[in-house]
Amino acid sequence: MSKAVWAIPKTEQTEAAADQAIQACGGDAREAVKALIVANEFLERRLEELASPGYARGRVLPRDRKDWYD
Repeated sequence: MSKAVWAIPKTEQTEAAADQAIQACGGDAREAVKALIVANEFLERRLEELASPGYARGRVLPRDRKDWYD
């Protein structure tokens, strides 16, 4: 994001983002909420993938492994 966006107070940023989401869904606020819920679910799952020990490809050992402390 550009620095100009961060200069806008959070309330104005939030209002602008809400307006954009509603506009992107043809003016239907319910559809905008549903789209944002789907996007949030996607991001939560992606975060879980990135935080999982398997994603590190062996560079990070899980704490429950016995050889961790040897």
